[in-house]
Amino acid sequence: MLIAGAILCLVASTAPAPALSAGRTTFSVSSFGAAGNGIADDSEIDGDVLAPPGMGYWPKARRPLQWLNFKWLDGFTIQGTGTVDGQSTLLRSVSPANVSQHWYISGVKPTLIRFYSSFNVSVRNIRITNSPQCHLKFDSSGGIKVKNITISSPGDSLNTDGIHLQNTRDVDIRSSSIGCGDDCISIQTGCSNVHMKNINCNPGHGISLGGLGKDNSLACVSDVFAEHINVENALYGVRIKTWQGGKGTVRNVTFSNVRVANVATPIAIDQFYCDAGGGGARCGNRSDAVGITGVAYRRVAGTYTYQPVRLACSDARPCTGVSMADVRLSPASATGAGGLRQPLCWKSYGEAMGMIEPTGIACLQRSNGFVMPLTKPFNYTC
Repeated sequence: MLIAGAILCLVASTAPAPALSAGRTTFSVSSFGAAGNGIADDSEIDGDVLAPPGMGYWPKARRPLQWLNFKWLDGFTIQGTGTVDGQSTLLRSVSPANVSQHWYISGVKPTLIRFYSSFNVSVRNIRITNSPQCHLKFDSSGGIKVKNITISSPGDSLNTDGIHLQNTRDVDIRSSSIGCGDDCISIQTGCSNVHMKNINCNPGHGISLGGLGKDNSLACVSDVFAEHINVENALYGVRIKTWQGGKGTVRNVTFSNVRVANVATPIAIDQFYCDAGGGGARCGNRSDAVGITGVAYRRVAGTYTYQPVRLACSDARPCTGVSMADVRLSPASATGAGGLRQPLCWKSYGEAMGMIEPTGIACLQRSNGFVMPLTKPFNYTC
């Protein structure tokens, strides 16, 4: 494995028989031709980098949270024609003798590739597949460019986000195909100036901001732009999701030229988000919420299977400045029309213009320049 910018040692864990102790081998990329002299091209992955198919036999203290973890880098590139394979296949494809060692049995689900506190990073042309959890993750980083990559995992693989961003700024993701069992692109708190263009999402949960504000936390996301997005066979198209009780703001978000096909809910804002594992008091009603303002949907068209638009905003902090222009959505199948829900706009203020189909999508409440007063003052700064 050749990596640009420096000579690194890649720690690879082998997959011995369960009766044996876990092996550990250190490889130096210089043995594979990397020079690390600032002149030679050390940047290509042209073969396959394989993770073990499971780690149930590993001591718990040695089970990693991520397979390839890059920290504190500047001016770093990964490119090539090869594949990084997490080998987290479905249980039905695992032989009976090895089931007890599989990811889903052992309870260990590392992220496949993670960058932390790194800047001016480029990832292009490679394929990332079958991650136990997130495929490609950026934490506390900036100046990120992702281009022409392919991410692939089964649609029923849990929590396998394609690209996950957190506390990361100045991001450009383009010309890539993502198929996974969760959000194709997940944008979390601390992210700003994120641009996405020419993205195919199939299958997955679409392009998502959030969930934000979990456990009454502060969440700040701004200046997010997604254009020429194609979403097929997905739970959502473009979505913003926040937990009740959170604080902060989501502002200046634009989704344009979005095509959907066989998508349950193409357009969604959910300020009452609560995942299946968060039940009980965590999902109870709260008087605070992450504020959402300045969200535009332009030229969104295609087919839905459940509900064309769902804008469920907070009573305490209504969504403001929401606009729709040229939104045309129709049922994916006439035979299933009886089970479809009507569009919902709850505490969502803005305007709809241009071609709107069905007409119920134009359910935004007009504020006429007047923003509904908030029940509680903002006492935080993003």
